[in-house]
Amino acid sequence: MADHAETTGWDGLYVYDHFMPFDEAGAPRSGPVLEGWTTLTAIAGRTERLRLGTLVLGNLYRHPALVANMAATLDQISNGRVVLGIGAGWQRNEHDAYGIALPAPSLLVDQFEEACAVISLLLLEESSTFSGHYYTLTGAPCEPKPVQRRLPLLIGASGERRMLAVVAQWADEWNAWTTPDVFRRKSGIVDRCCESIGRDPASIRRTTQAVIELVGDHSTRGEPDPQTITGTTSELADTMAEYERAGCDEFIVPDDYTVSIVERLDTLDQLKRDVFGR
Repeated sequence: MADHAETTGWDGLYVYDHFMPFDEAGAPRSGPVLEGWTTLTAIAGRTERLRLGTLVLGNLYRHPALVANMAATLDQISNGRVVLGIGAGWQRNEHDAYGIALPAPSLLVDQFEEACAVISLLLLEESSTFSGHYYTLTGAPCEPKPVQRRLPLLIGASGERRMLAVVAQWADEWNAWTTPDVFRRKSGIVDRCCESIGRDPASIRRTTQAVIELVGDHSTRGEPDPQTITGTTSELADTMAEYERAGCDEFIVPDDYTVSIVERLDTLDQLKRDVFGR
C-alpha cells in the first residue's frame, strides 16, 4: 500500500495506534494488528516522498517525553516528513487487557493537555522543564531535534465541550471523523476557541476522514451510516467539494482491509483519478 501510494502521487500515509480490534462490549479481541509506530518507521525506510503520520497515538500508551523523542528520530530518518498525530485515548478493551488505566473523561483530558505541553516543549526547546500533576520534566533534552523547524502536531478530537479547546491551544493540525456538515460545525467551534485565546484560526490545518463506499450508478444502497460516504465517483467528487468549501485542507481515505490488496489498490486508483482528480 505504501509503495503504491508513493509511486502514484498520494500526498501522505497514516497508521493508527491500536493493539487489537475494537470490541463494543470492551472484551479482549484477537486479530492481527501491527504496532503503528514500528510500522511507520519501516515505511519511512522504503519511501522518499510521502508525508508520514500517526492517526492518532493513544496518549496513555507511551510517556509524552518518549513520544517526542520518537517523533524527532523518525523525522530525522524520513528527512522531515512526519506528522505527529496524538489523541487522549479511548479504546476500552485495549486498556483493560493490558492493565492500562483509562480514567474518567475529565481526567483523561486533563492528562492529555499536559502531554501536549510536554511534547511541544521538547520538540521546540533546547532544554525543557515542566511541573504538572501527571508529568514532570527537569532540564530535559530532545536531541537531535526534528528536521522540520516545527514538526506538525496533529490532534485528533471531536469533543465539543473541552477537546476542541485543546486543539485551539496546542494543535498545528486538527482531525476528526466527519461528514461535511459536521466538519463545518466543529471547525466553527475550533475557530471560536482560537479567537477566545487570541490565536489566528487559519494557523490550524484542518483534516478529516470518513469511510468511502464507491457504488455504481444503479447499485442498491443500504441504510445511511453517519461515518460512511456512499456514492458514485461523481457524487463523491461533489462531496469532496463540500468538504473543501467547509474549509477542509485534507481528506484522508481509510483503508478497507476487509478486501484483497488488489481490490484496495484498484479502488485507490479510481478514487484518485475520478474523485480527487476531477
